Amino acid sequence: MKSFLKYTLATITGIIISTFIFTIIGLGIIGAMLAASDKPVTIQTNSILHVKINQDVPDRSPLSPIQIDPITWNISTRVGLNDILKNLDKAKNDPNIKGIFLESGFMTPGISTMEEIRNALLDFKSSGKFIIAYANEVMPQSFYYLASAADQVYLNPVAIFEFVGLRSEVMFYKGAFDKLGIDMQIIRHGEFKSAVEPYIRKDMSSESKEQISAYIQSVWQHMLAQMGESRNIPANELNQMADQLEIQLPEDAIKTGLVDAIKYRDEVIDELKERSGIDQKKNLKLIGMSKYSKVPKSHTNKGLAKNKIAVIYATGIIGFGEGSEFSIGGNTFMNAFRAVRKDTTIKAVVLRINSPGGSAMVSEHIWREIKLTSEEKPLVVSMGNLAASGGYYIAAPAAVIVSQPTTLTGSIGVLATIPNLESLMNDKLGLTFDVVKTNEYSDIGSLYRPLKPAEKAFLVASIENTYDMFLNRVSEGRNLEKTFVDEIAQGRIWSGISAKEIGLVDEIGGLQTAIAIAAEKSNLEAYRTIEYPKFEDPLERILKSLSGDIIARHKMKSLGIYYNYFQEISEWAGTKGIQARLPFHFEVY
Repeated sequence: MKSFLKYTLATITGIIISTFIFTIIGLGIIGAMLAASDKPVTIQTNSILHVKINQDVPDRSPLSPIQIDPITWNISTRVGLNDILKNLDKAKNDPNIKGIFLESGFMTPGISTMEEIRNALLDFKSSGKFIIAYANEVMPQSFYYLASAADQVYLNPVAIFEFVGLRSEVMFYKGAFDKLGIDMQIIRHGEFKSAVEPYIRKDMSSESKEQISAYIQSVWQHMLAQMGESRNIPANELNQMADQLEIQLPEDAIKTGLVDAIKYRDEVIDELKERSGIDQKKNLKLIGMSKYSKVPKSHTNKGLAKNKIAVIYATGIIGFGEGSEFSIGGNTFMNAFRAVRKDTTIKAVVLRINSPGGSAMVSEHIWREIKLTSEEKPLVVSMGNLAASGGYYIAAPAAVIVSQPTTLTGSIGVLATIPNLESLMNDKLGLTFDVVKTNEYSDIGSLYRPLKPAEKAFLVASIENTYDMFLNRVSEGRNLEKTFVDEIAQGRIWSGISAKEIGLVDEIGGLQTAIAIAAEKSNLEAYRTIEYPKFEDPLERILKSLSGDIIARHKMKSLGIYYNYFQEISEWAGTKGIQARLPFHFEVY
């Protein structure tokens, strides 16, 4: 028995020591990779910039461009829109870059992100350099929107070409909640504020269908116009192709003029070699986005380092605390604006918003800091895929609001949700609750009983007060009559094009447009951009997030396509107080 215990203890000790050693080695390797990723890169002549769109593209490159799957330990790179735009502008005047190889994957980013990349590609083409787009497995229509800007569009003989128009699907939980005995108690202002409809209905309300239809029609018509112009095909003909499901095989895409030729990837590589002046027997000189980000851009103006424009990225749900790269923490963003105000070398501010909103209270706190900043320095807002509800709340004080045509914005409305789990606990699980309290309403907000009429009136008063404050912020910031703001509010969403028509947006354009406007307003000819908020060191972040990533990865693998619904419910479960947020998780397919 003693021998058994001795060997068992020795084995456990060995495992612990081995794990510790491998962890240290692994962290050392990660640290070395991160250090190496910061070193400048030089490229050879006759190189081609490889732009592969096969994953979501955040507005801002992650602190660590090297992404490590904590389960499989697969290593990949992820480049943000900010660096993609810089790279395309840099490549335009780089004599070593002969052209761009644009390649599709199974995943694509939001349509407004694609719009910004597409515009940058069109600008790149003005240099006279070529762009070749290719799909080896699948050509999603959102990628085709991007690819239509290329000189040539090629398709693999067995690739799938998708061209069917847009749709929006919403999952409703009301039927499941009825079976479980959950009653979602909703207080909201805005007939279009449909954020809670999945919890209280089994289908879309007429108001919700109206706003979603108007939005996706606006986006689709814009896409058709842009694709039609690039491919010299009338927009109505493109729409007819989608209506009649004309594109079923790669050959159909050739016949209709959407694609130029069917080619295998090796044939495309041969053409790229020829176009870039590389001998067919030698390897093609492709340089990826992540690597090209490390290539220094030559500056001739010595004044660039003196004056700065701060670009503050607001991405994700608005909530309390510090937040992260992909969520808007009130404390972090308020501190960022305070720091920007104090820095005398920062002459203007661009606030890049990609948010569905969140906490109304935190939105007001951030609004205050933005308002104070706008009174001291020119402040321009750039809207990404969406800047809705609380995301629009914090945009209101800007001198100029810039939006993409396809940006989802508006959703000016507020709501609160309190689930009543009494039936679930009592009837389904056999759990009962009792309470001792000092006053009649000491247990207001309890999840185990329905709201009393006075409690509901109390919450309605809070909702109405918050909504009125929201209207005031928009009315003052946009110089619009409050009654008019109320008419276009009510929680309704708008496309960027429609938002400009009703005064919620000033200019159509992307991040670079907003930066140019900020420079003009601050009379800057020479400047550089500096990014906020500042986050912790990448290695520290990796150490802190590994355990969370492992859990998230396991959930994603287990739930598959249903992970997004799980995440949505989890977000609502973690909300605090009154919410000013987008009606739903919105994706364009």
